[in-house]
Amino acid sequence: MEKKFLTLNDIFAYKRALKLSNYLWEIVIIWNIFQKNTVGQQFVRAIDSISANIAEGFGRWSKKDKIRFYRYASGSVKECLDWNEKSKARKLITQEQYNFILEELLEITILINELIKYTNYKLKI
Repeated sequence: MEKKFLTLNDIFAYKRALKLSNYLWEIVIIWNIFQKNTVGQQFVRAIDSISANIAEGFGRWSKKDKIRFYRYASGSVKECLDWNEKSKARKLITQEQYNFILEELLEITILINELIKYTNYKLKI
């Protein structure tokens, strides 16, 4: 029997964050230059860093290193919550888009916390 190793695409938090970052990209790409340069770039960078930090953590060797990057991803989620609020207040996104992004970010937070718990439990070093 062949042993199956966990891959990055097996991690729900990563897949969900990647999907959300592409969703936001499609929204921001049509904003005018001022909106992109002020809110858009910051929001996209923050949302892209969620999946990027999960990926980097996944590639780390030690449990402590992995969890550190998963916590960075969690911090990026919090930053995105702020940019989502600003985007709604400044009428850059619709209420429907705001709600979808908010729900996804809250779900990703749960998934990252589960990933941290799993990593803590499964890895010895």
